[in-house]
Amino acid sequence: MHISSPSTPSGYNRVNMWNNLCVVVGASLVFTMGVAMSGQPKPEWCRNLPRPAYKSLEQVTQPDDWFEVYRIRPGVFAIYEPHQSEEVISYLIVGRQRALMFDTGLGISDIKQVVQRLTSFPVSVLNSHTHNDHVSGNWQFTDIYGMDTDFTRKNAQGSRDDAQAEIAPGELCGPLPAGFDAKNYSTKPFTITHWLHDGDGIDLGGRKLIVVATPGHTPDAISLLDEANGLLFTGDTYYPGTIWLYRPETDLGAYEKSLERMIALAPKVRLLLPAHNVPVAEPTKLPKLLHAFRQVRSGKVKPEQQGEKRIYKAEGFSFLMK
Repeated sequence: MHISSPSTPSGYNRVNMWNNLCVVVGASLVFTMGVAMSGQPKPEWCRNLPRPAYKSLEQVTQPDDWFEVYRIRPGVFAIYEPHQSEEVISYLIVGRQRALMFDTGLGISDIKQVVQRLTSFPVSVLNSHTHNDHVSGNWQFTDIYGMDTDFTRKNAQGSRDDAQAEIAPGELCGPLPAGFDAKNYSTKPFTITHWLHDGDGIDLGGRKLIVVATPGHTPDAISLLDEANGLLFTGDTYYPGTIWLYRPETDLGAYEKSLERMIALAPKVRLLLPAHNVPVAEPTKLPKLLHAFRQVRSGKVKPEQQGEKRIYKAEGFSFLMK
């Protein structure tokens, strides 16, 4: 999971979305579900939208305003959810015979419908990890890969509390989709049809993807390597923003080792594709991230208190920890 740092701008490319939040009911103005009362300012995280990096990306037109779609490379589409503070990014990766969804997002709008407009091939799902903001569209698909861990099995049962937290006051920037049932919003259960392990490959026809176990953020966290095209999908192990490392399932030692493993892949990688905020980053970010994290773990960085948690900032990176 993820939260945007107040010092890091969040982004979407819709114009004047905030001005369209209100709907007329009789003689009064009422904000759409989950959004603050009239007159309350926008949440701080969304005041500087869009993120500048999106100006250089090729946007693909599609009708669902909850999502934005960008063609990152041939056969690689980033499906971005910019109206919620997670700014989660799922990826559609298309081969010559099949396609793979790497994550399915928040489940707030119909991601399957977006995917079907982008490819006519059969689509399977694989998750970077099974936090709710990456699996909540899984239930729409019938062919789902999962890491062979107890954490994955538990989260495949679905949940409500984490989903409800995603639409709490301050978490939305713009209206929820028409017809969205906020009261009953939850991560629906889904069925794993194929169990995976570190090093397993998925062949999409002319495009092979390798599963790279990168636990730490969660026990089932993975990165996905497209070696032929020099792409590394990093999930929540790296993204440009405050990295969450405070939940009970997080293992800081495992996280450090996973960063080391990802850095070792550098000769094969030309582009990182993170799961939040911006879908492109340079591989040179990883050694710098590891150095910053080691500074934090060694006690050289003084934290800032953030409620019951602490945020550590070092060398342009930030980590939310216990």
